[in-house]
Amino acid sequence: MIRKLAALAVLAVACTAQAQDYPSKPIRIIIPSTPGGGTDYIGRLMSTKLHELNGWTVVPENKPGAGTALGLAEAARAPAQGYDLVIGQSDKVTLIPLLMKVAYDPVQDLTPVALVATTPMVLLVSDASPYKTLPDVIEAAKKAPNQISYGTSGTGGGVHIAMEMLQHEAGFKMQHVPYKGSAPALADLMGGHLQFAGSSISSAASLIKSGKVRALAVTSPKRNAALPDVPTVAELGYKDFSVVTYYGVLAPSKTPKNIVQRLNADFNKLLSKKDVRDALAAQGLEADPVSSAQFASLIQADIGKAKQTIKSAGIVVQQ
Repeated sequence: MIRKLAALAVLAVACTAQAQDYPSKPIRIIIPSTPGGGTDYIGRLMSTKLHELNGWTVVPENKPGAGTALGLAEAARAPAQGYDLVIGQSDKVTLIPLLMKVAYDPVQDLTPVALVATTPMVLLVSDASPYKTLPDVIEAAKKAPNQISYGTSGTGGGVHIAMEMLQHEAGFKMQHVPYKGSAPALADLMGGHLQFAGSSISSAASLIKSGKVRALAVTSPKRNAALPDVPTVAELGYKDFSVVTYYGVLAPSKTPKNIVQRLNADFNKLLSKKDVRDALAAQGLEADPVSSAQFASLIQADIGKAKQTIKSAGIVVQQ
């Protein structure tokens, strides 16, 4: 027993010393996507601001491929020492492992470090649409099941899952038309080839501002600062409806807890700064600092909801 206690004491001292010496070399933040887009924006913003906060050398590195699965897998395989972090987005952390075979398990192989921001999806019609509100669309869809088409950035993506959840809750059915990205879906919406679409705010913001598309609702529990006049789905009669996209920082599994806690505190300190919050808000993103344990709970809950929706909607999993 004495030897065991002594060994634990030595381990505790070693962990404390490791945290005090951290970091002793550059920190890499893997961005599992190509330059441009929300994941890249957040990865570069966090890298720059973490350097400004502590003077650390922080290197953002784009590692795209397989719908971000390659970058996340590389982070999962990296040494668990706190020098390899990755930006995870909910579609990629939650959905990709449920819909296709990947070389990592998001719960077993990655440790949540810090939740950076959340953003809702926005539900849209073209400026020429006869539908003025989301209840108008739902009423029409109930009268003509599968006759109204809606577009998304792809099967099994966040917008697709959100729409399946809404259809289940509200009791209507539309025809899903998946695209390879938001841009072609929004182009067909404006061209009259689709009657309805869902998108990220960042992808649709300029079209909403120009009046080419009309935002009917956002999927978050409260209104988004970038679209303050657009109601939430919950406001329109579906009080428990809430689907948001999250962006966060993750590390390899077994990264020392004291380093995870140190990084969580530093990222949360960044997210309390006005310039960082404003930079995120300009992209339709809301800073959301929580503990690493709370971030882990969010991921677990998101996976549970996605599994249920994928099963009930009959979404085919890629083999």
